[in-house]
Amino acid sequence: MDRSLTDDEIHARAKKRVDMKMGFYVHALVFVCVNLGLFAINQTVGGTRWHGFPLMGWGLGLAIHGIVTFLSLRGDGFRERMLDDEIQRLKGRR
Repeated sequence: MDRSLTDDEIHARAKKRVDMKMGFYVHALVFVCVNLGLFAINQTVGGTRWHGFPLMGWGLGLAIHGIVTFLSLRGDGFRERMLDDEIQRLKGRR
């Protein structure tokens, strides 16, 4: 089923995509700020270098967030085709 989208549907889809990107960008900004702060605290206090542990753990989470965000944005057309296929199957069962 190939149908053109209405302006409202395009706006809703664009808003969802921008919200996903902004969520990732805010996450990345908070990651950088907090980890710079932890690094500064670790340098000031001295002792063992512990600031790398939260950096690695949170960094992995940030990387996963980025992968999920940007892969899901690329797969938007695939999702729409699957949705259209399911709609057609359900309409055929009526």
